Amino acid sequence: MANPDSVSQYYLDSFGNGRIGLATNVSLVATGNAVATIPLLSGGLTQGSNVATSGAVIVRRVTVNNPSATVSNANVSILTSNDGNTSNAVVLNALLSNLTAAGTFTDLTIAAPYLANTVVSGSNTNALFVKVNTASGNNNTVNFAVFGDVVTF
Repeated sequence: MANPDSVSQYYLDSFGNGRIGLATNVSLVATGNAVATIPLLSGGLTQGSNVATSGAVIVRRVTVNNPSATVSNANVSILTSNDGNTSNAVVLNALLSNLTAAGTFTDLTIAAPYLANTVVSGSNTNALFVKVNTASGNNNTVNFAVFGDVVTF
């Protein structure tokens, strides 16, 4: 019989798609750069001098869920930098129109080049950053979960 502990001996890079980042109770009340940080692999991407020697992940999906109330007017971007530079966008200008009550969620569209063939590398960042472009107009919060594949640690 197989050892019941055998799965826990593998790292996330031994599996397919998994949750690689999480930020909870993110307020969308005010606009700004880096209103929340989403650490990738809990900040565990190695930071080498270039992409080939750094940890890397493939971002497959970003889910926004668990609004404390409606945030349907909010518009967000998810960036690889905390400076608001949209040329670093993993998700660009996403309206959260489906988040009208507790128990709702929405999956955000991944932007090019991350949609097609580019990894998020530890040589650039160990986290993703939430930029609020348009505030929700109330003091409600949401959770951001990032799912993807680990290329290397």
